[in-house]
Amino acid sequence: MSAGTSQAGPATLGALRASGWSSRSVKDEVRDNLIAALREGRNPFPGILGFEETVIPAIERALLAGHDMILLGERGQAKTRLIRSMVALLDEHIPAIEGCEINDDPLAPACATCRDLVAARGDDTPVTWVPRAKRYAEKLATPDIAVADLIGDIDPIRVAEGRYLADERTIHYGLVPRTNRGIFAINELPDLPERIQVGLLNILEERDVQIRGYSLRLDLDVLLIATANPEDYTNRGRIITPLKDRFGSEIRTHYPLHAADEIAIVEQEMHPHAPVPVRIPAFIREILVEFTRLARRSPHVNQRSGVSVRFSIGNTETVVASAVRRAVRTGEPEAVPRICDLPAAQQSSTGRVEFEAFEEGRESDILGRMLRQATLDTFRRRLAGVDVGALQQRFDEGLSIETGELVSATRVLDQIGEVPGLGKAMQRLGIEEESPALAASAVEFLLEGMHLSKRLNKAAAGDGRVRYAGD
Repeated sequence: MSAGTSQAGPATLGALRASGWSSRSVKDEVRDNLIAALREGRNPFPGILGFEETVIPAIERALLAGHDMILLGERGQAKTRLIRSMVALLDEHIPAIEGCEINDDPLAPACATCRDLVAARGDDTPVTWVPRAKRYAEKLATPDIAVADLIGDIDPIRVAEGRYLADERTIHYGLVPRTNRGIFAINELPDLPERIQVGLLNILEERDVQIRGYSLRLDLDVLLIATANPEDYTNRGRIITPLKDRFGSEIRTHYPLHAADEIAIVEQEMHPHAPVPVRIPAFIREILVEFTRLARRSPHVNQRSGVSVRFSIGNTETVVASAVRRAVRTGEPEAVPRICDLPAAQQSSTGRVEFEAFEEGRESDILGRMLRQATLDTFRRRLAGVDVGALQQRFDEGLSIETGELVSATRVLDQIGEVPGLGKAMQRLGIEEESPALAASAVEFLLEGMHLSKRLNKAAAGDGRVRYAGD
């Protein structure tokens, strides 16, 4: 029995026939399992957020139509994750002739080796059961891909054993034939050299494998899914026209349309490992997601390369790490990100966004402006109508508050003391429990919002600390 297989059913061809099992194409299999999921009210694509009303319906239509498809979208739009989720629509196991390189159907073998085996052993032909995870393969298209990688090549060892070059048994199969009766995904299809595109077209459309001038008719059963950047696919003409026509459905992906969807994705993907409990205030999450969304709209950022959700995830992980560092250094019982942690996200973001060429040298300043704008937008949205007059008066009377990445939460709260009306702002920010770390985060957010609204001054106080004060 080959690696990765299990005996989930009859072990011989005769027993398989007696069981009543019947062959289905992979597209029929996926279609039937999708229909069953929809009828039962199950989500066929669990963990995919933000596409419920746009991309998912288009994919379901493509699968129901039995189409090969191409997903068009910028980087970080969950294209690969979407494709991998389709593996769950395959049967849990399918039978294959044991030892076959291309998972041949025992009832309709395609390769010469399996046909000879069935002819020789008949009902005693050994059958193994292949799990769905072994029926999926993906490849990132790069200019150095060879025909052998995707389709196959002549195996010199098999030739040396005495076989003729005209014998298909001399072929060492590539990824596509080895994904027979499964799903094959190729990412960034436009980067595939044209000669490889021709070979891919032949094997998927004509069932014709051409290797070193040798033509082999091989009836493969593959669901092909590709991804591409829209600009590469539509404007540069880097895909041969016949291969374009091979895809029955073109599906456009997108970044999350709503901030709430992106926040949910960040929460789903975040798995902090910290020596203390970590809590992220909602307004900090909103600032970081708004930061990403501003970058996607910025004329200074190269929008052809995109700003992915991974930008939001990475920035959230960075500010959490900054809060953990503070908690460890100051002995706080929990790590709660604050405004003073946001510069760490700005610093770590510079290399993860592609700027327009004329902005060289100004990347940090551009990110800093966007981060401040995201903070101000969140402040206005969260605390619109909240009276901060009493706090403003305290600053007008000479109050100043010093904070920073390594200033403890209790130190921040001790400086501000009791301020009438501050509780209303805390409630609006969702801080309703006795947690110094959460309260300090809310206070910093309030102070930063007042500064960005030009009601407080903010100045560097040395050693990474800042001081808020009145005019």
